[in-house]
Amino acid sequence: MNLRHIEIFHAVYVNGSVSAAARALNVSQPSVSKTLRHAETLLGFDLFQRIGGRLVPTEDAHNLFADVAEIQERVRALREAGRNMRTGGGGRLRISALPSLALGALPAAVSRFLERHPDVHFDLQTVHHDDLLRKLYERETDIAIASEPPHGAALSNTWLGEGELVVLYREAEMPDAPARVELSELSNRRFISLAGSGPIGTLLTDELDRLGIAVDEAVVARTFYIAAALVRAGVGITVVDSFTAEAWLSPGLAMRPLKPSLTFDVHAIHLLDRPPSALASEFLAVLREEIDTE
Repeated sequence: MNLRHIEIFHAVYVNGSVSAAARALNVSQPSVSKTLRHAETLLGFDLFQRIGGRLVPTEDAHNLFADVAEIQERVRALREAGRNMRTGGGGRLRISALPSLALGALPAAVSRFLERHPDVHFDLQTVHHDDLLRKLYERETDIAIASEPPHGAALSNTWLGEGELVVLYREAEMPDAPARVELSELSNRRFISLAGSGPIGTLLTDELDRLGIAVDEAVVARTFYIAAALVRAGVGITVVDSFTAEAWLSPGLAMRPLKPSLTFDVHAIHLLDRPPSALASEFLAVLREEIDTE
């Protein structure tokens, strides 16, 4: 099977009919039917059976689809990378950032930078740690702002600053909170956990384990901003990064750093063979200043 056979088979399988596949690919129905028959001839078995006027995938087709879907995803990624490479130059900065930084520090830096360079165009996205590599490799973004570069990848990074974990809570729940809060003080309160939320969440989990502290885990939130929203709704208290807490502070909410402090680094991450342009480096300097002031 060549890529055209794979594309046609994938389209028919996903869309359920030759006509729907033809519409999805913007080609004629006879072309789809002919290519599908040719693929079946090459393979030596049927991919679909017509039952009750419908095309039904055979068991062989089901077995083949997983591999075909993976190939289609790789082809899509290659096309996306090519498109992004064509449109990624000039005065356009494509930045992806952790949602926590995208709430405050990043918008502030963009605003300041546009005052100096009003003709620059930004393409901004949020990125979670597990998706960071894909966005860089597919040229979907040029620079990712994150707390921990993935290990073992052809990446380089620039240190931008430091963040800190803080307790976010409703003032009514801890009216006499000290300047810094020990994690042990949270053990008897309804807690919103951040298990599975990436390296920063792991930093908290490891510290709780080290101290042997068990919290009353009422809810598990996979993102920091969901945890912050739950605090605002009165579900409980949580520990999030300082950037998220600053962005979510409102009347009735308060934050306190931990005792002892738990800090993490913030990096600008890029492909080793695609270092930041002069324009991007200038923007990162502005972002570094914003991170330092938060």
